[in-house]
Amino acid sequence: MRFALGFGSVPLGDDEPLPPDDDRVCAASETLDRIYRVERSGLLRFVMRRSRREIAEDVVQQAFVRFAARGNVPQIENPGGYLRQSAINLLRDNARLAMRNPAPNFEVMDVAEIPDCDPVAALEARDRLRRIEAAVGKLKPLTRQIFLGRRVYGYSLAEISKQTGLSQKGVERHMGIAIKKLGQHLCSHD
Repeated sequence: MRFALGFGSVPLGDDEPLPPDDDRVCAASETLDRIYRVERSGLLRFVMRRSRREIAEDVVQQAFVRFAARGNVPQIENPGGYLRQSAINLLRDNARLAMRNPAPNFEVMDVAEIPDCDPVAALEARDRLRRIEAAVGKLKPLTRQIFLGRRVYGYSLAEISKQTGLSQKGVERHMGIAIKKLGQHLCSHD
């Protein structure tokens, strides 16, 4: 009888029996392979309905890595359910990470020609900006707050209404007053 010491195995003799399932690769890896073939496409569709197409493949791959890392693949009663829940957890993790560390959104833009610096145009723009600032400064405080909230900070009428305690019609009325006063001020100085 020959045995292994852990440093390598000693070859078996011709008359010694082979261990059971010697010709099989690994039952767990075959089960994982079968589950992957059966569940992958459905899981991919499941993830694509809940996220962007670009990250769906990565989420599916990560879900299967988690599934395989469990080790006891044959013991899981509902592998499809496990994979779907794992994918949902991965999507949540990705969303939390994106909220903590927002990635810059670089978009490819057409190359636009930048005009030569026109000193007269720059002085006119600076002068117009000063006149706009002066006109906004002459508005009543509530009207100025509503105008800046809507046009500069991009708040909706409902949000401004909630912050100021006015109705949406009241906010619209203040916006109309602000635009009218600014237009009058700028036309009188042009």
